[in-house]
Amino acid sequence: MKVNASTGDAELARSRLRESAEMMAALANSHESIGFVVEAAGVIAAALLKGNKILLCGNGGSAADAQHLAAELVGKYYLQRKALPALALTTNSSCVTAIGNDYSFDKVFARQVEAFGVPGDVAVGISTSGNSPNVLHALAAAKSMGLATVGFAGRTGGRLASLVDLCLKVPSDDTPRIQEGHITIGHIICEMVESRVSAAYAA
Repeated sequence: MKVNASTGDAELARSRLRESAEMMAALANSHESIGFVVEAAGVIAAALLKGNKILLCGNGGSAADAQHLAAELVGKYYLQRKALPALALTTNSSCVTAIGNDYSFDKVFARQVEAFGVPGDVAVGISTSGNSPNVLHALAAAKSMGLATVGFAGRTGGRLASLVDLCLKVPSDDTPRIQEGHITIGHIICEMVESRVSAAYAA
């Protein structure tokens, strides 16, 4: 089917693709970002090899990213291997709505961290602004309980940056570009984790 796009539509598409490519290039050229990827993959793989689990949370598109990355670990990324325990704290609608109703929406993830988290687990908080209250409460609860903490945020890192052990700061102030950076980095971490865990089990 042939679609006749206006000149304005075509230019918008090119502009957004260039913006995304420039953001990805900035990530690739950032020693801080690459360091984050390697360190986060190491922390997550080490936790999984010790029998611990990964707890992920975020809102909106970041909730989808949390679920997406949990699925890559529980299912598979590239390799046929043992299932890896990862839980998105966004998926149980009864739990989320009960906590939101009985306590507050700010507590919907923290309460679940308290329920499921144990020392040695890894809590991953995803927030494009770095200031989502419910994600911040979850990370604070995780830290107080002895979980390792990993954050995904935008350019400044927001308040999240000071709460976590490791923080990705995508070099953008535009929410869609930040989200594109998050899922790409998340995919790379999943690939590294899968490779490390599979190699350890094969040894």
